[in-house]
Amino acid sequence: MARIAGVNIPTQKRVPIALTYIHGIGAKFARDICDKVGIPPERRVNELTDAEVLQIRETIDRDFLVEGDLRRDTAMNIKRLMDLGCYRGLRHRRGLPVHGQRTHTNARTRKGPAKAIAGKKK
Repeated sequence: MARIAGVNIPTQKRVPIALTYIHGIGAKFARDICDKVGIPPERRVNELTDAEVLQIRETIDRDFLVEGDLRRDTAMNIKRLMDLGCYRGLRHRRGLPVHGQRTHTNARTRKGPAKAIAGKKK
């Protein structure tokens, strides 16, 4: 089992698909990494040599922000918005949708389960 960026990537899958298991690497970046290292996209992870795995690991470390660093960076950006007190920061602080979605009926994922209001029946 290959371990890249602190993640055990699945061995039976093709390399571009397996690389998407790393937080911060999607399908496009996975294809770009394969192109840089020179690995054909049809290869499976269990067919890779140790040198190729090392090349992939070095490419990701050099060129991409992944896993813990990316999560920390995202959390710091959200914290900065909340400290500024801007509209987006207030929405994060209150646990409401940030990007202008309607909240009168929907947004149950952000707001949590509906709370009953006393005296609402007719």
